[in-house]
Amino acid sequence: VARVDMGNLSCAPCARPPLQCQVVVIFSGKRKSGKDYVTNLLLQRLGEGTAEIGRLSAPLKKAYAVEHKLDYKKLLSDGPYKEQYRKDMIKWGELRRDKDPGYFARMVVEDAKKSILIISDARRPTDLEFFQNQLKEIEIVTVRVEASEKVRASRGWVYTEGVDNVASECGLDGREWDFVIRNDGPNTVPPLNASLEKLLSTIEGKMKEG
Repeated sequence: VARVDMGNLSCAPCARPPLQCQVVVIFSGKRKSGKDYVTNLLLQRLGEGTAEIGRLSAPLKKAYAVEHKLDYKKLLSDGPYKEQYRKDMIKWGELRRDKDPGYFARMVVEDAKKSILIISDARRPTDLEFFQNQLKEIEIVTVRVEASEKVRASRGWVYTEGVDNVASECGLDGREWDFVIRNDGPNTVPPLNASLEKLLSTIEGKMKEG
């Protein structure tokens, strides 16, 4: 039996598994702007057989929960449990991203099983850059959800130092987006629906191109 000299073997980079998604729709917005509400509306229109929602925060929170022995499901909620760890979790996540900017985004996109992946919580320039620069075979659509501070406050938002003035909340301010959707409550429902219809049309066009 031939013997293999393990010392002469080089470690080649692992090939990325084939991706299932053809279009990635990336949503961004301030806290309490209603990103989850809008992405859920989009998912309803696309259908769960075709699309799914992926959250960049999910693998971050899972790894953070394991390392700190916390309740992962509670960290996924919008309740006070998550808020008491938010600042430390942000710092912890930034340390991981400093080493590998696409670490969490890569986990989400490789786990996607549907043709359309809706990212509901892009927060940093590196999030967008990963999808736009590292996944050139996939069609990308970017969406910003906006709401006034008054409306956000009515939904429970309170300005918090170390949360609302750091990169995870402000890093994508001033960027150009394919779509900007206002979500200021009942008065903006008609234009919101109109924006969603235009977004749907664009996604369908991207699917045909793919």
